[in-house]
Amino acid sequence: MVEAILGINNCFAVKRWPEPRAWAEIISSELELKHVQFSYDLLDPRTKEPTLSYMISEIKEACKEYGLELHSTFTGLAAYSFNLLMHPNPLMRYDAMDWYVSAIRVASELGAKATGGHVAAMSWRDYLDEARRRRLIEGLLESLRALSFVAKVYGLEMLLWEPMPVVREPPCTISEAKRLLKEVNEGASVPIKLCIDLGHACAWKVESRRDLDPYAWLEELGAESPVLHVQQTDGKADRHWPFTEEYNKVGIIRPDKVLEALDRSGARQVLLALEIIHPFEAREERVLEDLKESVRFWKQYLG
Repeated sequence: MVEAILGINNCFAVKRWPEPRAWAEIISSELELKHVQFSYDLLDPRTKEPTLSYMISEIKEACKEYGLELHSTFTGLAAYSFNLLMHPNPLMRYDAMDWYVSAIRVASELGAKATGGHVAAMSWRDYLDEARRRRLIEGLLESLRALSFVAKVYGLEMLLWEPMPVVREPPCTISEAKRLLKEVNEGASVPIKLCIDLGHACAWKVESRRDLDPYAWLEELGAESPVLHVQQTDGKADRHWPFTEEYNKVGIIRPDKVLEALDRSGARQVLLALEIIHPFEAREERVLEDLKESVRFWKQYLG
C-alpha cells in the first residue's frame, strides 16, 4: 500500500508572503503540514550574490525554526513562461541550461533531494515541422541527461520532469511519457522521475481517452512519480482550484480514487503536494481559508 504524505508547493505565497518565515509559519502553524516543495517564483536561482546566499540562509533557518522538510524545488509561473530547453534559438537553449544548473545548485544548498518542473516548450512553428520536432526532442533528452550529471555532482537524488497539458511541451500523453522517460534514463547519472499534476490531463490532442483521465496517468505512471501535484479541476483545463465545498461539487478529483490508483501503480511513497493557485487579486483571507479547507479535506483520507 502506498505511503502518501500530504505536503504543499509554496507557490501560494508568491507576492503575498515572500518572507521565508511568513510562508513557513503558515505551512507549519496554520496548515499543520511539514513537507514543502519550494517554488522558484519565490527565489530566482540566478539571483546575484550576496542576495542569493542571504535568501538561502533565511529559507533554511525558517524551515528549521518551524520544523519543515524542504523536499524539492520546482519551476513556477515565471519559468513556465519561457521555452527553456526547446527554445528555437540555440543560444536561448544554452541560457536555459545555465538556469537549470543554477536551479540544481540552489536546490542542493537548500538541502532538497530534487529539483525540476517545466523543462521545455516548442514554438508552434517547430512543432509543426516533424523533422525539427524530432531533433529538438532528441536535444532535450541529451540536455536532461547532462543535467542529471550536474545533479549527481551536487548530491541530488533525482530530477523531476512534469508532464504538461500542452502538446508542444512533452510529454503530454501517457505513451509519450513512458517512452521519453525510458529513453532519458538510459545513461542518466541520477534517476529522472515524473511529477504528475492531477490537472494536466486535458491536452487538446491525445492518443487515447485515457490521456484525459488523471487516474489512468496514476495507474500507469504513479510508480514513476515520487511527487504528485494536487489540485481540484473539472478536467477541462489546468484549474489549480482548492478543495473547497464549492469546487468539489464541480471537480473530478477525489482523494480515495487518487490513493486507489496509486496503489494499483505499485507506488511505494508519494508526496502529495497541494498546488493551489489563486488569482493575484484574491483576498489573502480567502486564500488562507481555502488552503485550510483543502488540507482538512485531504487529511480525512490519509492516516
